[in-house]
Amino acid sequence: MDKLNFLTAGIPLSTPKNTGYTGAFEILKNMELDGLEVEFVHGVRMSDDTRKLLKQTVKEQNLVFTAHGPFYINLNSKEEEKVEASIQRILETARTANEFGGYSITYHAAFYMGGDKESVYNQVRTQTQKIVETLEKENIDIWIRPETTGKSTQWGDYEEIIRLSKEFNQVLPCIDFSHIHARTGGQYNTYDEFCHILDRISKELGDKAINNFHAHLAGIEYNAKGERRHLIFEEADMNYKDLLKALKNFGVRGALVCESPNIETDTKILRDYYYSI
Repeated sequence: MDKLNFLTAGIPLSTPKNTGYTGAFEILKNMELDGLEVEFVHGVRMSDDTRKLLKQTVKEQNLVFTAHGPFYINLNSKEEEKVEASIQRILETARTANEFGGYSITYHAAFYMGGDKESVYNQVRTQTQKIVETLEKENIDIWIRPETTGKSTQWGDYEEIIRLSKEFNQVLPCIDFSHIHARTGGQYNTYDEFCHILDRISKELGDKAINNFHAHLAGIEYNAKGERRHLIFEEADMNYKDLLKALKNFGVRGALVCESPNIETDTKILRDYYYSI
């Protein structure tokens, strides 16, 4: 990556009906945005024609695509068949994204399910090793990124994600700054706090993590238990301006995906403010 790219989480809302990805790419181009995150919410489904279209677009228009795995993933489930199904969903996300020229994939890895942090970490690590080994055998070279999560019941604070990333060459974090803000009850919303996260990533994982970043951002509503729902920036306390300053000062390159409900509007706000700094 040669810069920080600004992506919408899914197809822009203003995409004309029945135009699909072709219409979406026109919207992105007109708004000077850099790509989108393909949302495999309920399962990894994409036609061969769509895969070819996305791959062609990567080459011809230089757009950046990432992919978000299905929500039905829990590598720490008490039921072995659900763990195996979760592994398969992550693998299918990686295979499909690799086919259409995707930059990286992300997913919510696990729930604690009443377990202690160390035992759950070891379980996630064991299953991640299976995923990485399978992808290596299949010669699929794409970043695999567990995402920082927004609730205390979910495995994936940023320390856990960094720790896991140190163990596998193909694994890097997906830092959802809104989730971290919500998970900590309103912390991690100042320039210094954003720099602290980026500094930890830089020191623990090196330049490859800063130069190949994948992050999520949105306005967010939260309570004592963490994330409740995404909001537009205008209605939230998310300090995106200082975050963008921190990202710029650290020379972060990669993909910043906006997950606000108004998708392209807030993505454009991020992009324009970043370039105004």
